[in-house]
Amino acid sequence: MGNCFGCPDAAAADEKPTSPSKGTTKQKAVSGETGRGGGGGRQEYRKWPSTGSGGGETGRVLDVPRLRVFTLAELRAVTRGFKPEMVLGEGGFGMVYKGWADERTLNPAKSSAGVVVAVKKLNPESVQGLHEWQSEVNFLGRLVHPNLVKLLGYCREERELLLVYEFMPKGSLENHLFRRGAFEPLSWSLRLKIAIGAARGLAFLHSSERQIIYRDFKASNILLDVDYTPKLSDFGLAKNGPVAGRSHVTTRVIGTYGYAAPEYVATGHLYVKSDVYCFGVVLLELLTGLRAHDLNRPSHQQNLVEWARPYIAGGRKLTGLMDQRLAGDYPPKAAARAAKLADRCLCGDPKSRPSMDDVVVALQEIESMGTARPAAKLPPRAPVAHRSPHRNPSKLR
Repeated sequence: MGNCFGCPDAAAADEKPTSPSKGTTKQKAVSGETGRGGGGGRQEYRKWPSTGSGGGETGRVLDVPRLRVFTLAELRAVTRGFKPEMVLGEGGFGMVYKGWADERTLNPAKSSAGVVVAVKKLNPESVQGLHEWQSEVNFLGRLVHPNLVKLLGYCREERELLLVYEFMPKGSLENHLFRRGAFEPLSWSLRLKIAIGAARGLAFLHSSERQIIYRDFKASNILLDVDYTPKLSDFGLAKNGPVAGRSHVTTRVIGTYGYAAPEYVATGHLYVKSDVYCFGVVLLELLTGLRAHDLNRPSHQQNLVEWARPYIAGGRKLTGLMDQRLAGDYPPKAAARAAKLADRCLCGDPKSRPSMDDVVVALQEIESMGTARPAAKLPPRAPVAHRSPHRNPSKLR
């Protein structure tokens, strides 16, 4: 939830998720069973049902979260005392640490015997806090889908708020798309794989009995497994969708520059299809290799959607839009279809945007065009300021 804008003082306007009990040496599990934070392995951790045997790609929603309740002492042991060398990264919530836990019980384990987990620890100075932590537990703790990251457990003790997740070895999509230096860029096929998986995750949220609006869909919240399977993470801003025949929910405006849908920014009206707009922005990032918002680009290129409109609407040649690091190694017809899909997702009227189910179908059709002849590789050319900002995709501050 980094690089956010919003009105923290208006937080009370949002509905409050229910709060799990505070952690002590003896705690009540979120699932409703009595458990122990320390436990010594006397009670086996109840794993989530496998999505492969209980719902496939459609996933499922549990009646109650099925999470391990950790003590702070346990998580200190898991992360080797929250040592600096264990830090995986840092976000708006706080530091994320690498750790090891027993695969069966999730008790602390040696690196040679345990599985790797990621432990997110709240920074006391963060603008985020209990509300976002509760939302993460209550939403992600109940949702099971191949394209959502697994929340394994939590800790609330001594004013400390922590969350424990499955480890995603390839990091975030943001790191792969925007990092500098000599490295192999994501191929066209991998970009499509990531787009399709992320779209499936959103489609699952939107198709649940009470629709869930993710509200924070962006490249940094798409994590990649060892085989580049994408999984949505960070549900701190998620909201339940509208009820009683309403078209939207009204809430404080908070999000990330360049991603939030225009109707949401202007009015605070949050539609299910506000997520579709966010997806369109990320699809543009996958096509261009550029950040959604970058103050280091020329002023008319800082907002990716505004700069890309003439290309995705068909007014300019698509080669001026595509990521130059692909060196033309993509099927031109498939790329054109993807650009048109992005244009539909970015429609100003939420009602005119496709559903995420439709987006998944469209992307699968685009993927089937992958055997088409690649676009001709273009020779290097001097940058032209009004055409392409690819040479300066540095990070927004």
